[in-house]
Amino acid sequence: KIITKHKERAADYLRYLRKEVELHTRHLGRGQSVSQLHLGGGTPTFMRDEELRQLMALLREHFEFAQGGEYAVEVDPRTVTPARLAALWRSGFNRLSFGVQDFDPSVQQAIHRIQPFEGVRDLMHAARDIGFESLNADLIYGLPRQTPESMARTLAQAASLRPDRIALYAYAHLPQRFAPQRRIQPHELPDAESRLRMLSSAIATFIAHGYSHIGMDHFALPTDPLAVAKRQGRLHRNFQGYSTHADADLVALGVSAIGRMGAVYSQNERSLPAYMQAVSEGRLPVARGLRASRDDLTRRAIIMALMCQGRVDFESIEVSHMVDMSTSFRPELERLRPFRDAALIEIEPGAIGLTPQGWYFVRAMAMVFDRYLPPQQDRVRFSRII
Repeated sequence: KIITKHKERAADYLRYLRKEVELHTRHLGRGQSVSQLHLGGGTPTFMRDEELRQLMALLREHFEFAQGGEYAVEVDPRTVTPARLAALWRSGFNRLSFGVQDFDPSVQQAIHRIQPFEGVRDLMHAARDIGFESLNADLIYGLPRQTPESMARTLAQAASLRPDRIALYAYAHLPQRFAPQRRIQPHELPDAESRLRMLSSAIATFIAHGYSHIGMDHFALPTDPLAVAKRQGRLHRNFQGYSTHADADLVALGVSAIGRMGAVYSQNERSLPAYMQAVSEGRLPVARGLRASRDDLTRRAIIMALMCQGRVDFESIEVSHMVDMSTSFRPELERLRPFRDAALIEIEPGAIGLTPQGWYFVRAMAMVFDRYLPPQQDRVRFSRII
């Protein structure tokens, strides 16, 4: 995201984005099929309606959008109106993600994001009347001035809106990395016990309102494609979260965007000047990347199975990746024992599987198989997840 009040910067950015799209199609070929699109930010609705229409026209000019695809855009409830939502619909978007965070007025004041519940409610009603197929609400726990009691009210309000999906994220206070967080007073942040109570309350509230827990920080109504995919064992996960499209290549466009092509990951330049310079020179604005090794791909399969199915069957990993789980991953299986003792995971002779409670801490157990994380940090990271 780029913080600015100058709307004209969006027009400049779009010109460079067009050049980047043309560079990609030069490598990939024109007309590649697209089944999912996620336009995130920052806030894409910073752009004018006409600019967003031009962006979608640009993408359709270079890619073939599949029938029945999922085309989502993030919206800021403070900057959109029913008329703007209708413009997004006409541009080709069929899914919306609302950045809610919290409905409590005191919390909103602390994070400098004032957006009354009634405004979000009216926008969601308008979106459904317009015809959007799916609505998502993003919530955050651990924000300044939040209490378990205030969070319970926000949870009840969010559930009453019946979005198809709810994403519940833990707030990470990193003022040295994110300048806007420097305005937040650290003494106003809730303690670890309060955060845990908020998480527990959220899980209980959403399940009581009929939502399925997809995994980690996602909930969905039982009829939502994510919930159906989880029941059928077809769930997948990528940089945008859980997905129904397994093993699809991910084309990354724009500043700091992260993409994946087969076994290669890449991230674009994170500053606007560096991004623009690369595109101006006629080269893809990739700043860094990773070519996954055989070991990386094996670990990815294990982590994906844990996060999406809640279970790793050793035989399927061994056949697909030609390894012996019991020997190749003996240290990792040993480090899972504390989780087993806490009744979060069951370790069988030929499999490991999450318990119902373990689903809420799947991130911590998946980290055990990430060789890029030092083993001694497991316990510290586990506490940070909460």
